[in-house]
Amino acid sequence: MTHRILELYSGIGGMHCAWLDSSLNGEVVAAIDINTIANCVYKHNFPQTTLITKNIQSLTVEAIEKLDVNTILMSPPCQPFTRNGKQMGESDPRTDSFLYIISILDQFVKLEYILMENVKGFETSSVRDLFIMKLQDCNFTFQEFLVCPSSVGVPNSRLRYYCIARRKPDWNFKRKDEIMTSLPNEYSEQFSIENIIMDASDAYLVPDKILKYIHAMDIIYKHSKRSCCFTKAYSHYAEGTGSIYTNSNPEDVKESLQEAKLYEPGSIEFLTPLKKHKFRYLTPMELVALMCFPNKFSFPDNITTKQCYKLLGNSVNVKVISELLKILFN
Repeated sequence: MTHRILELYSGIGGMHCAWLDSSLNGEVVAAIDINTIANCVYKHNFPQTTLITKNIQSLTVEAIEKLDVNTILMSPPCQPFTRNGKQMGESDPRTDSFLYIISILDQFVKLEYILMENVKGFETSSVRDLFIMKLQDCNFTFQEFLVCPSSVGVPNSRLRYYCIARRKPDWNFKRKDEIMTSLPNEYSEQFSIENIIMDASDAYLVPDKILKYIHAMDIIYKHSKRSCCFTKAYSHYAEGTGSIYTNSNPEDVKESLQEAKLYEPGSIEFLTPLKKHKFRYLTPMELVALMCFPNKFSFPDNITTKQCYKLLGNSVNVKVISELLKILFN
């Protein structure tokens, strides 16, 4: 069977990339997002796909039915559920479009498969409860997950909520009542960070004004098999937005950090032992590789580095979703 997929909240096309990576039979027939910058990147990589720039709430059931899709892949806005946000859930206007999709879900006669991604925290929200109740009302069998890319061999921490659902009652995937925290398959050991490292100019070096916060930053090395979650604020804030990289070995860095601690943060004496290690941010294309986008994926020339970081911070891990799609369509 050739599946026809509608990609909602399509962003830069992470779900599209995951579908291609899964090698399943079908095509993304349409993608929808209101973000014009993300759509520019999407169109650059998938010029043949129908891309609709509009608010999802303006889509009618008739318009979606005309697309003749049997699968929906979506990553609704996560801000209402993030741990650093106000966690307003369905009271947050940014959930309105997803609530709209939930409200009309029972009118999609041909819809058989759904994959939805969001942040950790969604699983305890009232919006999740509404979504699950609607799936049940529409006779979908579903399974929820809280999965990190590290569980599929990717050296990155990016814990996310996923729900896969299909309407056919004979789905042979064993459904559990609790949220699963791993995928059922075995995966190879994490590859090392050096696998994604590319040449980078000095433009990516951590500036002195940020380097003074080095003790709050996460440092990774070429042999590291882990990295912190990269957010849309990467390179803008020092702490909690992603890891920084150095070619130096950990022992030398540790020694320099201990030396720097003897001086006032930001002073010449503080910075001197640190700067020899050339701590830098990962480039957008290194993050593309870490998030398992295909080698041919690229950004248009008019997209700035800051925009790249923001778009990637709002995107998905392709490998995790590809593996979930294989389970969903098994």
